Amino acid sequence: MHSRAQLDPQTLLSAYAQGVFPMADRDGVIRWYTADPRGILPLDRFHIPGTLKQTVRQGKFQIRINHDFTATMRACATVPREDGGTWINETLIAAYSRLHEMGFAHSVEAWQNDQLVGGLYGVSLGGAFFGESMFHTVRDASKVALVHLVQRLRERGYQLLDTQATTSHLKRFGAIDIPASEYGRLLRAAVTRECVFDENRNDETRNPKE
Repeated sequence: MHSRAQLDPQTLLSAYAQGVFPMADRDGVIRWYTADPRGILPLDRFHIPGTLKQTVRQGKFQIRINHDFTATMRACATVPREDGGTWINETLIAAYSRLHEMGFAHSVEAWQNDQLVGGLYGVSLGGAFFGESMFHTVRDASKVALVHLVQRLRERGYQLLDTQATTSHLKRFGAIDIPASEYGRLLRAAVTRECVFDENRNDETRNPKE
């Protein structure tokens, strides 16, 4: 599914509630997409590889929530797609930054020596979190951010972590593909929940091992 996307906050949130998301194509045009099958990461079956558990325990990274959302998204935009491009452009950065200001888009960031070295961002709606993209410049930084994200979602009663698609990387953590019909059922149930990703909207610093 694809058509030219309108990216005002109301339209974006309505799209996510229906399982639709925007992407910038190689021609620079932003279009709407769905996926069938759909990738999710079941929160009750999240798997942390043994070596990563050790990295988390070592506390190599300082985890910050919403400390620099736009910088995180811009860093994700530098991660190349298979075709050599990126699906994130300046229009999308501006649209998601507006959602962030409204409390619907969030970043989980890994910092080291006061440098942003990895992280992820996504959209929170009810009890659903839609993971959009992740990046790292230091090994395991984005993985530790993902561990922290899942921990946070579990603690706050979220039901659905949407990954849009599965990759070999995500499958190592337990990501699976499900039919769009099943995804729709899970999504409808999740968005009716009242979950709060960041109640203070202030910078938070926390180590995932805590």
